Amino acid sequence: MEPLPALEGLGVDALAALVAKHDRLYWERHAPEISDYDYDRLVTALRAAAPDHPLLTSMGAEAPAKGVRHVEPMLSLDKCYSDDELARWAAGFEGDAVMMPKFDGIACALRYDADGALVLAATRGDGVAGDDITANVREIADVPHRLVSAKAVEVRGEVFMRLSVFARYKAEGMANPRNLAAGAVKQKDPKKSGAYGLSFAAYDLVGADADTHAAELEWLAQQGFPRIDYEVVPRDGLRAAYERMAQRRASLDYEIDGVVFKTDRLDEQRRLGATAHHPRFAIAYKFQGDSGTSTLRSVEWGVARSGAITPVAVVDPVQLSGVTVTRASLHNAGFIEKLGLSLGAEVVMMRRGGVIPNVEFVAKAGTEPVSIPRTCPSCGAPTEQREDFLFCSAPRACRGVQLGVLAHWASATDMLGFGEAILQQAWDAGLLRTPRDFYTLRAADLATLERCGDKAARKLVQEVDRKRTVDLATFLRALGVAELGRSVAKLLAERFRTLDAVLALTETDLAEVHGIGPAIARSVVKGLAESAQLIADLRVHVAVPDEAPSTTEGVEGAAQGAFAGLSFVFTGKMATLERKPAEKLVASMGGTAGEAVNKTLSYLVVGDLKKPGEQSTKEKAAAKLAAAGAPVKVISESEFLAMVERARAAAAAPPTDGAQLALF
Repeated sequence: MEPLPALEGLGVDALAALVAKHDRLYWERHAPEISDYDYDRLVTALRAAAPDHPLLTSMGAEAPAKGVRHVEPMLSLDKCYSDDELARWAAGFEGDAVMMPKFDGIACALRYDADGALVLAATRGDGVAGDDITANVREIADVPHRLVSAKAVEVRGEVFMRLSVFARYKAEGMANPRNLAAGAVKQKDPKKSGAYGLSFAAYDLVGADADTHAAELEWLAQQGFPRIDYEVVPRDGLRAAYERMAQRRASLDYEIDGVVFKTDRLDEQRRLGATAHHPRFAIAYKFQGDSGTSTLRSVEWGVARSGAITPVAVVDPVQLSGVTVTRASLHNAGFIEKLGLSLGAEVVMMRRGGVIPNVEFVAKAGTEPVSIPRTCPSCGAPTEQREDFLFCSAPRACRGVQLGVLAHWASATDMLGFGEAILQQAWDAGLLRTPRDFYTLRAADLATLERCGDKAARKLVQEVDRKRTVDLATFLRALGVAELGRSVAKLLAERFRTLDAVLALTETDLAEVHGIGPAIARSVVKGLAESAQLIADLRVHVAVPDEAPSTTEGVEGAAQGAFAGLSFVFTGKMATLERKPAEKLVASMGGTAGEAVNKTLSYLVVGDLKKPGEQSTKEKAAAKLAAAGAPVKVISESEFLAMVERARAAAAAPPTDGAQLALF
């Protein structure tokens, strides 16, 4: 699996395009390029940016509907990845829950008539209707052709391939059992489909007389379906049940990608109901990649540029997602205390998103408790624990912290050649202490470092000289101030244009900028104040040019600041302006342009080439917010350009009586 690129800064259209692409790869082509975890991250980002986006109710479809309608819609499951999310879901119902494995297969519905005879089998399809695969399903040994009880019901479950069966296909180069099962169940020749040795797990029922989901599962077992692994667990025991299933995962003869929890009482299921996408009475607690069990040998503590001291588990080698893992994240000091972690413990690990190994929980305790360091492992200063996190108490003098600061400056400014080894040697030789020191380095001094001869030293100095002019957004981001990342730095540079203007901002000024808010404003203003001396030192050596105002053909000279405090989102096909130039125009006039329609938005601008009668998702969202009292206004492209012209006219002949400009 490929790691998912950073989602920061992606607009709604880009997020939707990614979701649609990876949804199609998984369901239609059975060739996913990213992990389930990263796919869910994409969906979560799209839901946050555009809660009403139509893709959120149509994703998860195997193929366009082919006419076999389900008795009730086959909805997707809501997903969670943390104990807190699981606890919030559990707080919404009464009674126990049923825990089941989340089979990684092909969802399927089986319809039995009043005599108990199997008359139809269909894929999930788009959730409303799917493909007829009756003849193929009849070849699956786990599926009874007639129920013990004569009753008209729809049985729902998963067609899958057992790992023991898949073993022979794996030797032939097949990728995974799910993809193979998806192709096998749709073979044109049912006998060929049957030759694959597919299995079926029945986990749901429509139409039976029962009071609980557990009773439904028992009824299915009595009718001849293989009994699935399930437990009835109290609401306060969900995490423990999840751990039990995760520990069994490696020994199962089938692939699972998580655990499903469902409200046991059917009256509670009816009360909770469903959204257009998922039932509210069920949730999938997803595994975050392949899992494995290993033995904890030691814990190493590293120091980040923020001063945080983070633990890393050193474990016996274990295979996760095809990679040999010997180290895994332990998150923070509080996580170690929560686990009661001890050396020699058997720990269950997962590769979150198929990339980062993480210790998830302890399967068997060890002998020696892991101690939290009382001194910084880099500089020896006393440590401070703030809630779950451990910090060095003297970060400005800490070698580990300052090396992180130097590495961040070099990376952010794209100053090549200053890798970890060079930075460490330069620090130990007293050549580097703060980013300012990059600009006073001499080739003769660098040449004294190990494996850094005269030629390499000259190249490093030349690289520094190429970075003596740094654009405003890059300069701000390179400072390493908390919350002042790429998007906020770019926003400040475009909005305020000069370093002095940014440094003069108060929390109130910054909090009023669309897309920032009080918490980020507080952190940025505080961080810039604490970096005042560093900034002054850097300005002796580094030029930070003023950000040039954006201009757009046909509207040059528009009044700067006329849109101050206003935010705009553009939707639909534009007749006069392309979207990106329109957004730059807004920025040049002091406003902000974004992608998401939310309660703080000032204007939604609809392109003049929009088809009559059509209403985009953004327009629907804006109308809903306006009805709830939000100040958002929906205007046309022509009305927007009229606002610009009024601003230009006012700039050319400003009012003399102090009257405010009426833009709209």
